[in-house]
Amino acid sequence: MSGSINRIYALVLRHIHIWRSSVMRLVDSIYWPAVQMVMWGFLTQFLRPQVSFMAQAAGILLSGLLLWEVVVRGNLSLSIAFLEEMWSRNLGHLFVSPIRSWEMATGIIVVALLRTLLGLIPVSLMAWAFFGFSIYSLGLPLLAFFLILQMFSWSVGLAMSGLIMRVGQSAESFAWAAVFILMPISGVYYPISVLPHWLQPLAYALPTSYVFEGMRSILLERTAQWHLLGLAFVLSAVYLVVGFQIFLWFFRSSRRAGSLLTQGE
Repeated sequence: MSGSINRIYALVLRHIHIWRSSVMRLVDSIYWPAVQMVMWGFLTQFLRPQVSFMAQAAGILLSGLLLWEVVVRGNLSLSIAFLEEMWSRNLGHLFVSPIRSWEMATGIIVVALLRTLLGLIPVSLMAWAFFGFSIYSLGLPLLAFFLILQMFSWSVGLAMSGLIMRVGQSAESFAWAAVFILMPISGVYYPISVLPHWLQPLAYALPTSYVFEGMRSILLERTAQWHLLGLAFVLSAVYLVVGFQIFLWFFRSSRRAGSLLTQGE
């Protein structure tokens, strides 16, 4: 077990050294969430004085934005961590070393978590400083929201990383687009009830839907729906296991095809 921890630590440390040598990689983690937050923040500033509901809507919009960025940053950070290995033609070197596929997956998950925190903590503080809104006002459920959304984003990122490993860099666009396809049915800015009836079962099959419904429940009704968060956690755990299995399946397929050594720029 200590050997696995050392190998995972070495993989994470490699990415930390990459970040230290390239400031732009760190800037990119903060830039897009900050731009989104500023744009929506000014919109909510406009809406706030309109009517009492709009005053509540301002907090809902900013909360939805910041929580959705947890999904986006988690997925992209994991995919980029994997792509860094591919771009540097390091995949072959990694997999002829003692590192196992699950250790590789765990390592890039840790890297994704660090990069997500690096991007979103400063942006959440900017929202408080510029617009007087604190996402931390959601209280303890915020930790549950973050964990559920991160687990789901990792499941998507692992599946997309496996696809890129097998198909090649022609599939990179899927890494950027995957979670955005799910945004309209995740209820980020509106309740699931506004969706067509035939789409609602698909929405409720996603853990993201329960998180954003729970967020609105806290902001509008001051009530935390823990039973829905429990269901969302179970769904995220299932998706994470499925995403990891897809990653392993593509890894084995790539190894049989001998494509690991040929991937890179």
